[in-house]
Amino acid sequence: MKIGLVLSGGGARGIAHIGVIKALEENGIFISEISGTSSGAVIGALYAGGYSWEEIYAFFKTLPIFHYKNYARNKPGFIDSIKFYADFKGFFPEDSFEALKKKLYISTTNVFEGTLKIFSEGELIRPILASASFPGVFTPITIDKTDYIDGGILNNFPVETLRSSCEKIIGVYVNPLQSINSNSLKHSYQVLNRAYQISFGSQCMSKFSLCDILISPNELKNYGIFDLRTMDAIFNIGYEAASKIIKANKIINLSNNSNPI
Repeated sequence: MKIGLVLSGGGARGIAHIGVIKALEENGIFISEISGTSSGAVIGALYAGGYSWEEIYAFFKTLPIFHYKNYARNKPGFIDSIKFYADFKGFFPEDSFEALKKKLYISTTNVFEGTLKIFSEGELIRPILASASFPGVFTPITIDKTDYIDGGILNNFPVETLRSSCEKIIGVYVNPLQSINSNSLKHSYQVLNRAYQISFGSQCMSKFSLCDILISPNELKNYGIFDLRTMDAIFNIGYEAASKIIKANKIINLSNNSNPI
């Protein structure tokens, strides 16, 4: 049975995806195809490349995202996305979708045309970097003379690419929306985080029913998209949520239940 895995974007909250992968590995659940965007694209690519959850987690733990050497100069963004190319080259020496162990789809946004672009063949690293290039923070990535940014802008839950080829689909969504008050919006980054949640939530929730299993831990609402200091807590939330639902559904015989936990 071909099982597909959808990994949403969500910044630091995407670390929960690694916890989910740990639970999948522990229960002997084999994923055939992966569709991811933003942080979900990064983690999905590493998983598709055959790396274990320990290796993926170690990568995020040691990657110096906000190091001064990565600052952008004369580019639209604070962090220069292309400077991470060498970090990924070590994991993907062939720099090719075709070299992956699992089929992978990466969602990006074409800045010039304002359209969704899904990469699934050819050059790999630049599409990964593009999909994770949160606008205003990370610079766009140029691919074939076109600039691309965060795929979550247009599709933060790219389940559609798996519908025709996978018999069952597991979805992981890490952006639960909570009610707030004015005290929660005192700083610009808080407003940015809230806008991100509202935009992505409205476009994604209507697609939850397309998954046979949906993992969307409500506890993640307490963590921001740039909250890198809480990686361990976010990882554990993803792991516990996935372990619980795997046990409840005996995922080898996936049901049609798509209720989040």
